[in-house]
Parts: sequence; structure tokens; C-alpha cells
Amino acid sequence: MADRNALIKELIAMQKKFIEDEHKNGFNAQQYFTPDSGSVLDGYRGTFMDKSMELVDAAHADKGSKR
Repeated sequence: MADRNALIKELIAMQKKFIEDEHKNGFNAQQYFTPDSGSVLDGYRGTFMDKSMELVDAAHADKGSKR
């Protein structure tokens, strides 16, 4: 459970950073899908998806279900 809570905190921190950048710079779909190296969005989508799926898998494991 501690790992799950840490994972949730990481996801929330990522979301906050994304929202902060969006408010500061606006949303640019091109930058979202093909971000500049080193930008806030660089690796964001893949990392967020991986962490989210890790959380989903843990929830399924707890319930004994499959996705």
C-alpha cells in the first residue's frame, strides 16, 4: 500500500506540473505529442501512462481480476 500511495503522489505531482506549465504557456498539441527535448512534456505521456497502468495492475491484483 505504501508503494501505491507513493505512486499516486507521483502521478498527482506530474499532473500539477503539467497544469502549471499549461497555465503558464498555454496548451500546444504539437508540443504535447512531440515535445522538445528537456521540456516539461518530454517523456510525460509515456511515463504517466506507465505509472497509471502500474496502479491499475495493482488494483486488479488486489481484487483478483484481470484487465
